[in-house]
Amino acid sequence: MAEERKVILYIAQSLDGFIARADDDISWLSVVERENEDYGYEAFIKTVDTVFMGRRTYEKVLSFDMDFHHKDRKCYVLSRSKSGQNANVTFYSGELSALINRLKAEPGPGKHIFVDGGAEVVKAFREEGLIDEYVISIIPIMLGRGIRLFKDIDVESKVELVDHKVFASGLVQLTYRCIKKV
Repeated sequence: MAEERKVILYIAQSLDGFIARADDDISWLSVVERENEDYGYEAFIKTVDTVFMGRRTYEKVLSFDMDFHHKDRKCYVLSRSKSGQNANVTFYSGELSALINRLKAEPGPGKHIFVDGGAEVVKAFREEGLIDEYVISIIPIMLGRGIRLFKDIDVESKVELVDHKVFASGLVQLTYRCIKKV
């Protein structure tokens, strides 16, 4: 039997909980760059066929001098200001849970759904209880301020630790599965 399609947040944060500096700078992620070490990203991305990200994250990705990494996947950019689609993405502002339920129900060997960020997208998915698994890489740096991974919401989520890895660079990767209310 095929594994159930999951919505997975796969993201890095500073030890003090930030995914970017206040000006969206993420250059601090380089403190853990090591030759031939991707911290499991390539293996993870092979399990994914759909990606969600926010407009600011999408624009940040486009600012890198490289091809769009998700061009062979369905990619949705959550945006209140843009609509339609381009060669890489579909801009989406509709009901998130309806889209996720439709994607999970599609026939065939559906791969997982990757929530790539940023904080507003994570908040939207958390508010609706749509994340099945969290893979959070803790980068050994404390930024002091910036954009928090988890913005305040009035929803409590119970999780269980299902895996952890410690790397020589000091990066610690934690995998949590959401415990769904029955």
